[in-house]
Amino acid sequence: MTESVQHHYWQGTFVDDEEAGRRLAGLSATVEAALAEPLETETVLAACEQLAAALLDPAHPTRARLAKHLAEGEDTSVLTELAAFLSRPELTTKLRRELGGTSPQRLNRPDAKETVYEAWAPVGLVAHIAPGNAATVAPLSLVEGLLAGNVNVLKTSSADTLLAQHLLAELAALDPTGAIAERVIVLRFSSSRQDWLSMMCAPADAVAVWGGESAVEGVAAHVPPGCRLVEWGHKISFAYLTRDAWQDPAALAALATDVCLHEQQACSSPQVVYLDTEDHAEVFAFAERFATVLGGMPPAERDTTTGPAEEAELTTTELIARLEEHLDLTRVIAAPDGSWRVMADTRPALTASPLHRSVWVKPLPRKNLLGTLRPMRRYLQTAGIAGGRTDIAELSRLALAAGATRVTPLGRMLGGYSGEPHDGVYALQRYSRRVAVQADERFATTACLDDLTRPVSFPPPTGPLLDKAAVQELNDSVDRRDAELYFRSGGSTGKPALSLFTYDDYDTQMRAAARGLLAAGYDPARDRTANLFYCGGMYGGFISFFSILERLGGTQLPMAAGPDHRVTAEALVTHGADTLFGMPSYLWQLLHEQADLLRSYGGIRKIFYGGEHFTAEQRRTLTETFGIETIRSITYGSTDLGPLGYQCTESTGGVHHLHADLHTMEILETEADRPVPPGETGRLVFSTHARRGQNLGRYVIGDLGRALPGPCACGNRSPRFELLGRGGDVMRVAAYFLNYRRFVAIAEQDCGYRGELQVLLARTEVREQLTVRVEATDTAGPPELRTAFLAGYEELRSAVDDRLLDLVVETADGADFARTATSGKLRAVVDNRQG
Repeated sequence: MTESVQHHYWQGTFVDDEEAGRRLAGLSATVEAALAEPLETETVLAACEQLAAALLDPAHPTRARLAKHLAEGEDTSVLTELAAFLSRPELTTKLRRELGGTSPQRLNRPDAKETVYEAWAPVGLVAHIAPGNAATVAPLSLVEGLLAGNVNVLKTSSADTLLAQHLLAELAALDPTGAIAERVIVLRFSSSRQDWLSMMCAPADAVAVWGGESAVEGVAAHVPPGCRLVEWGHKISFAYLTRDAWQDPAALAALATDVCLHEQQACSSPQVVYLDTEDHAEVFAFAERFATVLGGMPPAERDTTTGPAEEAELTTTELIARLEEHLDLTRVIAAPDGSWRVMADTRPALTASPLHRSVWVKPLPRKNLLGTLRPMRRYLQTAGIAGGRTDIAELSRLALAAGATRVTPLGRMLGGYSGEPHDGVYALQRYSRRVAVQADERFATTACLDDLTRPVSFPPPTGPLLDKAAVQELNDSVDRRDAELYFRSGGSTGKPALSLFTYDDYDTQMRAAARGLLAAGYDPARDRTANLFYCGGMYGGFISFFSILERLGGTQLPMAAGPDHRVTAEALVTHGADTLFGMPSYLWQLLHEQADLLRSYGGIRKIFYGGEHFTAEQRRTLTETFGIETIRSITYGSTDLGPLGYQCTESTGGVHHLHADLHTMEILETEADRPVPPGETGRLVFSTHARRGQNLGRYVIGDLGRALPGPCACGNRSPRFELLGRGGDVMRVAAYFLNYRRFVAIAEQDCGYRGELQVLLARTEVREQLTVRVEATDTAGPPELRTAFLAGYEELRSAVDDRLLDLVVETADGADFARTATSGKLRAVVDNRQG
C-alpha cells in the first residue's frame, strides 16, 4: 500500500477513496455544520501571511515539505509565486478592491444617516473544478473562496501531484481556531468519476470551473438550478500596432517578450498581431522583421517538450498556412528547428494560435476593429496596444467595446497589478452575495449589527512587547510605498513621535472611528458640527475628525481651535452649530469666555471631546449652565495606533468599548509581562491587525486600565475597558505630557533635595491639580520647590499660566507615600482622576 491512497484532504485529515466517497454522500450536512460559525477574514489573512513567509524561507521545513510535491521538472519558483499571492499586502489590496474593505462580512451602515446595514456574505459552498495544467490555480482559487467566507470543495486532476492538498493542509494548520480546516475539502479524482462530480456539485451554491468549452459543458451538466456557474475558460489575447509602433524596434522587442514569456501558455499571451493597415505588403514585410526579432530571443528556460497532440496541431497549422502561400494569402517564416513561427495572413478574422512561439500577423484597420472582433467577444481577454497617446486612448475604447477585458502596453501583457479583475470580473464578488438588513430607529446608535451578537475574534497576539521607542525604530523599515501619510504626536516630552500610514489604513481607521461616533450618540442626519480640534504641524487631531465627519456625511464647520474665542463663538451662532468637537480645556475656555453670547444662543446640545477628560463638576456646569445634553469621549486612541476605543450611550468617565475590528487588547501587570487577574488594573497592550503599512503588535501604549466584565447595557458585545491614567514616568496632564523624572531632576539639581518624591493627580471643580509630595527636609521646603518646578519646567509653567492646572507642593511622612502592595516599591505617579 502506498501513501498516495490517502490523496484527499478533508477538513484537516488525509483520507482514502473509500472514506472520501462516504463523506461526499453527506456533504450537505457537513457544509451546514461548518457555516454555523462565521469565518473571520483576519483568520484567513493571518494564516496566509504565515504561510507566505514560510514559502519564501529556503530553510523553512514547510517549503521543503511542499517542494516534494512539485511536478517533475518544475522548480521552486512556483512556491515563490504562491507566496506573492498569499502575502498580506496582496490579499488586503484584493479585499479592498473587490469587496470594499478587510472586514467585508460585517453588517455596517453604508449610509450613516440611515439604519440600513449591508455586507458581503458568503454564497455558502463553492465547488472549484481546477485545470490540470496550472499548479497554482487550484489552491489559489480555494483561498479566494476562503476570503469570501465560504466552505470550499476543490477537485484536482487525477494526473496532478498532491501540491494543492498539502499546501492547503499547511494553511489550515496555521489557524489555531480550526475554522479554516472546517472550510477546506480537496479531492483528487478523474473527471470520468461522474458520480463524485455530481455529489460535489449537488449542494454547491457556486461552481467555479477552469478550462475550455468542453470542460465547462461537462461540469455544467451537474450544476443544480439556481447555483451560480463561474466560468474561468480559455481566452485569446492579441496585440495591436499603429504604423509608428510597428516601425519601432523597441515595440517589436517588447512584443517578442510577451510571446516568449511562459511560451504563450498564459491566456494573456498574444496569439495574433494586428496592424492598423489594409496593405497586405506591409503585413508581409512586418512579419519578416518580427521573425528576425523573435528568432533572436533566448530559448525557453524550462522543458517545453510538446506532446503528440500539440505537435500535430503545430504541424497542421503551419502546413495549411504554407499551402495557402500559393494563393498569396499567407507567408510563413519559421525556425529551422521548429522552435518558433510567424504566420502572416491577409484575412483579419481572429485565429487561435497553436502556441509555443507561434504568432499570426494580420491587417485590421481600426475602422473595422469592432466589427471584426466583436463576434469573438466571449473569448477575448488582453489587448496589447502600441501607438501614440491619442491612438491608445481611441483603440482602448474600441478593444473594450469589442469584448476585451484588459488593455496593456506591449511588454506587459502578462503582467498585472494587485487587485486586478480577472476576465472582466472580481472573483470575490462571484463567490459572495450582497445582503442587507433594514432596521428601525431603535438602531440609531448601532453602527455595526454584528456588534449586538458577537465581537470580532482575532488570533491571539504573539511576539515581543513594543514600547514607543521600538515603534519609532520600526519606521525606518517601513516600505516608503506604505508611508503615504505622516502624522506626529505633540512632542511635549521631547522629539515628536512620527507615525506612518497608508491611505487605505487611514481610511479603515477613520471609518472605524466614525462607527464609534454613531455609538456615542452622534447623529449625522441632524447634528451641525464645529470641528474645533487643533490643526497644523503634522498633528492629526483636526484632520482625522474632518475625515470622520466626511465619512459620516455629517454637516461640518471645519474651524479648528483658534485664539480669538469671540470670532469662533460668533461663527457658531451664525452657522447654527449645535455640536462641538474639541479638547476639553479649549472648549471650557471658549464657553466661559463667551458665556453670554453662547448662553443667549442656547443652541449647543452636544460635546464630543478627546485628548483629556471633563471632571464630574465640569460636566455638571456644562449641563446646568449651557444646557449641554450630551458630553462624551469622541474616541480613545493614539497617533500611532489610531482609534482604540469608543464610548456608547451607556458609557461614562473613562469607560470605552474596544475597536475590536481593528485591535486586540491585553492587560498586563505593571511589573511583569503576564496578564492581570480579571478586573484588575494593568498596562494596556494593543495589537493592530487591519493595517498594511506597519505591523504594530503588542504595543505597550503607556496607559493603565482594567477590563469590565459582563455585557454592556447598550447591547454591544465588543469588550469594554476603563482607562485609569498613564503608566510609568510620563503622565498626560492638562493637554501636556509631563515626566516624573523631570520633577526629580529639578528637585535634586536646583534645590539639593534627596528624599522620595511622589506625584498625585486629581481634578478639582474647575481644573486638574498636580500635587508633588516630598519628605520634610532641611534643604528645601514646598515654596522653594514650587518655584523651582515652575522655573525649570516650561510645559508645567505654561499649563499653570494658562489656568489649566493647579500646582501644589506638600510634605508628608515617608510612611504615608503610596506603595505597591506586593513589593513595597514607591508608586511614582498616583492618578486619582478616574471618572
